[in-house]
Amino acid sequence: MAVSEEKNSKSPSLEESMNKRKRKRNRAKKTEQKNPGTNNGRDEAEAEAEAREVEIKEKKGNKKKKSKKLRSEKDYDKQEERGNNEDETEEVEEEEIKEKVKIEGSGIMSTESFESLGLSEPTFKAIKEMGFQYMTQEKASIVLSLGAMLKLLDICNTLDIQARSVPPLMIGKDVLGAARTGSGKTLAFLVPAVELLYNVRFTPRNGTGVVVICPTRELAIQTHAVAKDLLKYHSQTLGLVIGGSSRRGEAERIVKGVNLLVATPGRLLDHLQNTKGFIYKNLKCLIIDEADRILEANFEEEMKQIIKHLPKQNRQTALFSATQTKKVEDLARLSFQTTPIYIDVDDGRKKVTNEGLQQGYCVVHSSKRFVLLYSFLKRNLSKKVMVFFSSCNSVKFHAELLRYIHVDCLDIHGKQKQQKRTTTFFDFCKAEKGILLCTDVAARGLDIPAVDWILQYDPPDEPKVNIHRVGRTARGEGAKGNALLFLIPEELQFLRYLKAAKVPVKEYEFDEKKLANVQSHLEKLVANNYYLNKSAKDAYRSYILAYNSHSMKDIFNVHRLDLQAVAASFCFSCPPKVNLNIDSNASKFRKNTRKVEGTRNNFSETNPYGRQGSEDDKRQFVRY
Repeated sequence: MAVSEEKNSKSPSLEESMNKRKRKRNRAKKTEQKNPGTNNGRDEAEAEAEAREVEIKEKKGNKKKKSKKLRSEKDYDKQEERGNNEDETEEVEEEEIKEKVKIEGSGIMSTESFESLGLSEPTFKAIKEMGFQYMTQEKASIVLSLGAMLKLLDICNTLDIQARSVPPLMIGKDVLGAARTGSGKTLAFLVPAVELLYNVRFTPRNGTGVVVICPTRELAIQTHAVAKDLLKYHSQTLGLVIGGSSRRGEAERIVKGVNLLVATPGRLLDHLQNTKGFIYKNLKCLIIDEADRILEANFEEEMKQIIKHLPKQNRQTALFSATQTKKVEDLARLSFQTTPIYIDVDDGRKKVTNEGLQQGYCVVHSSKRFVLLYSFLKRNLSKKVMVFFSSCNSVKFHAELLRYIHVDCLDIHGKQKQQKRTTTFFDFCKAEKGILLCTDVAARGLDIPAVDWILQYDPPDEPKVNIHRVGRTARGEGAKGNALLFLIPEELQFLRYLKAAKVPVKEYEFDEKKLANVQSHLEKLVANNYYLNKSAKDAYRSYILAYNSHSMKDIFNVHRLDLQAVAASFCFSCPPKVNLNIDSNASKFRKNTRKVEGTRNNFSETNPYGRQGSEDDKRQFVRY
C-alpha cells in the first residue's frame, strides 16, 4: 500500500542526517590519527546518540505528514495502518528512553513498569498524573520526570524497592522492607494498600481498613498527600491523625468512617483508647514506616499498645525502614503473624547513601564553628541548604541570630506549634533557594525537592542518623547533592564509625583568613541584646547537655570540651553561668561509694535515729 511504500522509502532529510553522521565519524577518525593518546570513543557515542535523536524527529515528522493525508482519505484500512505507524514510532521512542534510563541511571530504577503489576484502572490513572519527584530520572543533559516519561511512553518505570515489594504485598504477604532513604518506599506500600481497599470494596461504614504509622508529623502529612493523589479516582476515604492538631475534628472524621488512616503513634493510641465509634475491627493491613525512627523517639511502649489493640486475624503487616536495628527486629517479631518476606535492595552495596551524593567533613576549632557556618551561608545564598543542630534551643538561637544579621532563614524544631511547623515545611519545599535550620525532626523521610547542601553543624548521635540526615539531598534516580559534617579536633575518631557503616567521606579544607571577621561584633551584639543573650544561654546549655547524652561517650566526652571555645561559638566572650546538673567523674565516684557505704550518720529506713553508741544499744529516744 501507499503508506507502507512511503515508510520504506527514505526521506531526503533522513539521508542528510545519515550523511552528517558519516562526516562526524570521519572527523573523529582524523582527530584520532592526529592524537592517538586521546579518547574519542565518547565523542563518537555522542555523535551516534545525536544522529539517533535526529532519526526519531524525522520519523515523528513523517508520522504527522502521513496522518494529514490519511485524514483527507476516509478509507478505514488506511486509518488502521496509520495507527500501526504511530505504534511503531512510539516503540522507537520507548526504546530510546529505555536506553537513556539504562545509560544514565544509578541503580534504583528497575525495568518493570506499574502497568505490568496489573493495577486497577483508577490507581493506574492516578499514578500517571502524579509525577513523583523521587521517581525522577535526571542526570547530565537529560531530565525526564515521571510525568514526561508517561506522556512519551504511556508507562512508568518502578523503583527497585517497589518492583520487589509491591507484588508480594498485592497477594497479601507480610513484608519487612529495607532500602536507603529516597528510594521510593512510600509508593511501595501505598499502592498495594489502595488496591486492597479497592478490591474488597471498602466503604466508610466498614470503618478503617488500612493504618499507616509514621514517626513524625511532617512525614505523616507528606504520606497523606501522596495517598490523597493515589485515591483521586477511588471512592475510599482518607484521614490524618497527628499530634498538635484538633482532636475533636479528627474524632468526628474517624466516626464517619476513614478507610485509609495515616497517623503518628501517640495520637493513634489516644483515638484507639478514647474515641467511641472508631471502627477498626475490619482492619486488613497495618503499615509501619521508618520503624527504627519510631522506636528511637521512645514510642516503643505506644507501639506495643497499638499492636495489642488492633485485630490480629487476617491482618497483613508491612514494616519499612532505612536501617535495621535490634529494636526493629523485636517490633517485627511482635507485629508479624506469619514469617515475613525480607526485602533488602541495598544488600551488597559498597555505600549506603545514593550515588550522586558527595560527602565531606571539615575539622574546625570550636570557637570558629559559627563564623565558618556564617561564611558558608553567605557564599551560598543562591543554594538550597539544610543545617542540622542537636537541640531545639540551638535551632531557635541560631535562627534568631542569623535573621538579626540579615541572613534570611527558616527553622523547624519540636517545640514549635504544629501549624508553624507545617507552614515552614511547605514553604521550604516550594522555595528554589533558601536556608532551613532544623533538628533531627526533619531528618527522616521528608521529600524536600532540590536540596543542594546538607550541613551537620552538630555531629549526629550515631552513623545511621548521619545516613538519614544526608538523605534529604540527592533523592531519587540520578539526583546530585552535597553534605558537609563539622567536626572539632577531639571528634575525629567518629570517622572510623562512619567508614565501618559504609559512609564514604573526604576532607574539605578551608582558609581561616577568608572567614568573615565578625566574632567581636557578634559578641557585642549578644552581650547588649537581652533576648539574644537569653536565647544564647539556653542554646549553650542545651548543646552541653546534648553532648553529655551522646551515645558514643568514648569520642564525645563532655569533660574534654574546651568551654571557653564552646562559649565563643555561641558568641560569648567568656562562658556564661548556667545550671547544667552534669556530674563530674569525681562526684560520680563519691556518689557510688556513698551508696555502698551508706550515709555519713547511718540514717536509713531500718535505723531512723541514725548512729547509736553501740550495736547492743537498743534504747528508744523519747522527747519530753
